[in-house]
Amino acid sequence: MATIRVPNQVPSPAQDSETLNQAFRGWGTDEKAIIRVLGQRDESQRRRIRESYREIYGKDLIDDLSSELSGDFMKAVVSWTYDPAERDARLVNKILKDKKKKKCLENLKVIVEISCTTSPNHLIAVRKAYCSLFDSSLEEDIASSLPFPLAKFLVTLASSFRYEKDKTDAEVATIEAAMLREAIEKKQLDHDHVLYILGTRSIYQLRETFVAYKKNYGVTIDKDVDGCPGDADLRSLLQMAIFCIDTPEKHFAKVVRDSIEGFGTDEDSLTRAIVTRAEIDLMKVRGEYFNMYNTSMDNAIIGDISGDYKDFIITLLGSKI
Repeated sequence: MATIRVPNQVPSPAQDSETLNQAFRGWGTDEKAIIRVLGQRDESQRRRIRESYREIYGKDLIDDLSSELSGDFMKAVVSWTYDPAERDARLVNKILKDKKKKKCLENLKVIVEISCTTSPNHLIAVRKAYCSLFDSSLEEDIASSLPFPLAKFLVTLASSFRYEKDKTDAEVATIEAAMLREAIEKKQLDHDHVLYILGTRSIYQLRETFVAYKKNYGVTIDKDVDGCPGDADLRSLLQMAIFCIDTPEKHFAKVVRDSIEGFGTDEDSLTRAIVTRAEIDLMKVRGEYFNMYNTSMDNAIIGDISGDYKDFIITLLGSKI
């Protein structure tokens, strides 16, 4: 369930564009007006506002937001204003093209996250947006930017198109659980069977397979993978894929928790979790957060951030500022 609150009566895209343009004028920027408009509009409404803004003012709303705002607030608002597929395509490209970031396992996990927690149609849209924006295919850039075992695994996930309905086959689940077990026992985490199963089966079928794995072998598949020697990075990405496929809400609850725990705040990760799930299942993420950490996710976030950035994130969480 989504957390954003769209008013029952919403101004026209032209009226919202005028409000935003007015917010940019004068000596200062009216951040509250920007939050009030963009933070309470859904994906299709934001897209029409961006189109209307360009028609009326001859400029891209993203460019004006980027020049008028700053810091984490700017990055969060811009990320929210982008079409979701364009947003994810830009995020992946930044990871792959940044010479420092592409060596960081935590950043590569974002590619797994996008591939395993979004709908099949969204993933197709991301690949199309990537080609349009960067004149290159997502799969080609992954393959040319990363070492073979990681590239092979991530290309498989990023190029998947899964059956979206909840139909499952218990017999197939048992057979493929055995195939996964054999690959793990042989320490072949990049075996074609592993890639084929994780890269082609529906989310519901894979969850059935994970259940069969635990039933037949007395241990969860992620624990078996954890004990498998070999490439540590591949092992970590594989575990991440299993976690995202099996319990995406728990994954994002953990992303939020990790972003605000310890010294300092990882605003980029926090923004990504809130922005990408606010229209999908952030209500469920909130519930899982409480179950996992016995505390309110909203209160934990609010206590860790400040300023306009805080007001915007609170708005996406469904609260009024």
